[in-house]
Amino acid sequence: MISTRSRVRLLLGAAFVTLPMPALAAQVVGRVTDASATRTLEGAEITIVELSRKAEADRDGRFRFPGVPAGSYTLRVTYAGIDPVEQAITVDATGDLSIEVSVGQPGDILVTGQRANLASSISRQRAADGVESVLTRDSIGQFPDQNVAESVRRAVGVNVLNDQGEGRFVAVRGLDPSLNAASLNGVRVPAPEADTRSVALDVVASELVESIEIKKSLTPDMDADTIGASVEIKTTSAFDRVKPLLAGSLEGSYNDYVGQVTPKGSVNFSTRITDNFGISGGASYYLRKFETDNIEMDGWGSDDAGNGFADSVEYRDYDVRRLRTGGSLSFDFKPSPTTTLYARGVYNRFSDQEDRRRLVIELDEDPAASTATGASFDAADGRIRVERDLKDRFEVQTIQSYTVGGTTETGPWRVLYSAAFSRAQELERGSIDPIVFRRDFEGEEGDDLTVGFDYSNYLLPRFTVGGADAAAFSDPEEFEFESFDRTTLSDSTDREWSARLDLARSFAFDGGSFEVQGGVKGRWRNKRYDLNVDTFDGFDGDFTLADVLGPQTYRLDDLGPVVDKRGERDFLDRNSGAFELATVDSEFAGLAEDYRVDEDIYSAYLLGRLQAGPLRLIGGLRMEATENIIEGNTVTLDGDEEVVTATPNVIRRSYTDWLPSAVARYEVGNDLILRAGAFKSLVRPGIGQLAPRFAIERDGDDLEGAFGNPDLKPYRAWNFDAGAEWYFAKSSVLSAGVFYKDIKDYIVTVTFEEGDAPYDGIYRGIAFTEADIPLNSGKAKIKGVELGYAQSFTMLPGALSGLIASMNYTFTDADGQTFDGDSGGLRDIPLPAASRHTINGVLGYEKGPVSIRLAGTYRDKYLDEVNAIAEEDRYVRDHFQLDASARFRLTKNVQLFGEWVNINNAKYVAYQNGPVSRRLLQYEEYSYTLKFGARVNF
Repeated sequence: MISTRSRVRLLLGAAFVTLPMPALAAQVVGRVTDASATRTLEGAEITIVELSRKAEADRDGRFRFPGVPAGSYTLRVTYAGIDPVEQAITVDATGDLSIEVSVGQPGDILVTGQRANLASSISRQRAADGVESVLTRDSIGQFPDQNVAESVRRAVGVNVLNDQGEGRFVAVRGLDPSLNAASLNGVRVPAPEADTRSVALDVVASELVESIEIKKSLTPDMDADTIGASVEIKTTSAFDRVKPLLAGSLEGSYNDYVGQVTPKGSVNFSTRITDNFGISGGASYYLRKFETDNIEMDGWGSDDAGNGFADSVEYRDYDVRRLRTGGSLSFDFKPSPTTTLYARGVYNRFSDQEDRRRLVIELDEDPAASTATGASFDAADGRIRVERDLKDRFEVQTIQSYTVGGTTETGPWRVLYSAAFSRAQELERGSIDPIVFRRDFEGEEGDDLTVGFDYSNYLLPRFTVGGADAAAFSDPEEFEFESFDRTTLSDSTDREWSARLDLARSFAFDGGSFEVQGGVKGRWRNKRYDLNVDTFDGFDGDFTLADVLGPQTYRLDDLGPVVDKRGERDFLDRNSGAFELATVDSEFAGLAEDYRVDEDIYSAYLLGRLQAGPLRLIGGLRMEATENIIEGNTVTLDGDEEVVTATPNVIRRSYTDWLPSAVARYEVGNDLILRAGAFKSLVRPGIGQLAPRFAIERDGDDLEGAFGNPDLKPYRAWNFDAGAEWYFAKSSVLSAGVFYKDIKDYIVTVTFEEGDAPYDGIYRGIAFTEADIPLNSGKAKIKGVELGYAQSFTMLPGALSGLIASMNYTFTDADGQTFDGDSGGLRDIPLPAASRHTINGVLGYEKGPVSIRLAGTYRDKYLDEVNAIAEEDRYVRDHFQLDASARFRLTKNVQLFGEWVNINNAKYVAYQNGPVSRRLLQYEEYSYTLKFGARVNF
């Protein structure tokens, strides 16, 4: 059997084969800048007309043509927003030719504002090899939005899944965020959260970002761990600009529910110390306070009358304080005409203080009476448990990435090299999650209480209480301390080291060029999770809700008495010795969650790149070998005997994937580009899904389990893309495309109950009555259509020439299979997190000092969680959000701005498809947020 390292050597050796070709002549190198000599123009297309040879300007605005024969030629430069520019050049075979190209006239290319962002994005999209969307900032460091996640959702086929009303995780072509990959300055970003590979984009401050590229087609030189897209975030480089930049902003953020203004500030800079050395970077601070009103229901069933009811109803009041800070620093150095070196570092910190007050009503028996729109419960029929609790959680997430590297270009050769370290962490120490006060109403104890629920508005179920003990329902002294959980430590740490080397050799011929490129890369990742939870379930004395009572800020109903926000802290500190530690429960919670996963990935590739006039072909083969060492525990809690047993598990595994790909790009004239691509890719199982954690909790005859699955296979997919882009006017494009993905071994987490096939209550020799198990559930097929439109209406007369519009639509048909607990076979499902329809639209206006934009995003409903029984699957309702922003330039260096986020108070709704109507699982609303401030640049 050939070892992994031998495979790498073989493929890398093939990459360095030198083909017999004629001797090369001189090379032409240059740089493209805008007419005001403010910034370089990445994505500008440069053509030597007589030779039909093309090149694209890199992020430094530089381009290169090796092997140009002596003679006189016409150099043509194309960039969105201007007419093509031509320049005569003369090449002398005795030496290289170096030129500076300035395109347009002052005023032709706006370097600030919406039109500059649009021109830059279109130019880079047009120059791309495959299907790609690009978002960029302008020459004074402004991104289209003030949040990275909000910016990404404007791209074709992209939406963002929200958390607490904020965009966090990227969904491309309607697919689950876990099927995407994210990189920062070319380095994969590790995930702070314990159980996922997905990276929340809102952790990265937009002020630190130069561009975001959403690459939907892969070439062999790219990491292949994506099915949706590779989201590549780049921070600033000193060579992005010609002139120095120093910019700062100060703003306030006002949430309607909170009624307070919180601060945000940033500074970023770029300067060249010498012609060959520069420094750039920035810092950001953003404090945001907001509130969320929430209702959650569970345990839906039907009574003898056939009417639906939930046996658990929760009314939740969230108060959140989030602080984001970040910084970046880049050094760029050109020690010789052939070599460029860089060092980049990024650090982001996200802290979250969440205070959640909750009223929980749990019902033991079926309703005493019911209708199609309501149900009434009586304590005489069975216990009605009422809990009032508080989650007082503080967590910190950090993401940091450091990379060094460079490029050396000499003659026909190009060498790229880099090394990087990334680290992400999510840390909690001392969170209270939750502290519970309880009152049980039981008929056999003489309690007289009725609770009625009105489901007529399924989004806002109302409750009423009655009976002789109705007053006790709202008396804080009736609610006695039950327990509290203290997260002594929750530490999820994800580290990755990587190094790569790429070597390319270019060959020129009449009418074009051919390049052979190969490379190797190593990624060494370690992720671990360490959890220590202390459960206290007794108190030596009297402790009731009245001792920690506080005001409520809930708007959907009257919750009655609630725990004061962080009001329990003083009482717990003063009486720490009086609480009784539940040793068994505490031990179980920590051992059941702990894991460690080592993942080493060794890759190599070989590709060929042909540019022949209007045709560009890129094809080749990538190999990725994966080696895992995964550790976890088998933990059993016997609640009857109050005993915890734990056995460590260590599992090793490895697998190798050979991943071919091909991309074609063809220019039909100057305005129409056709693209096609095919590639094979994989997505490795989620870290938390893979970890061999097997936990079972016994309570009488109930055995509740939560299991990892170290036998999970990666998702493996064949992907196909085809499309056309029509650049019909300056800074304008109309695009259409189709895509198809055939996925093998799709992963879903299924909730099984005893008797559900295929396990019938036993998994890996462990018996259960209910368990969550991640499984490879067969094949999935995804097909869809993308349509995009963007236009700057500069051709219109007068004031109308300031109009800017863009819109895109994506249709995704994503179908898979999962296990059916009723039949024991498979049933068809829409893939989790896959929205059928995604629409983004922007209407803007920019003229003189005024810039206005109205943006709307729509995402169709999607399947959120899969259960063994179809009726219990969880769906998230469709979502439409409207935002607006305005900017006014007071002077050349001072700008005022304002933003109105979530104008229409878009809600989050999750539900089950009941036999008659939808059954609510979760409802949240957030109201709107206003942002306003000033920006100064020099």
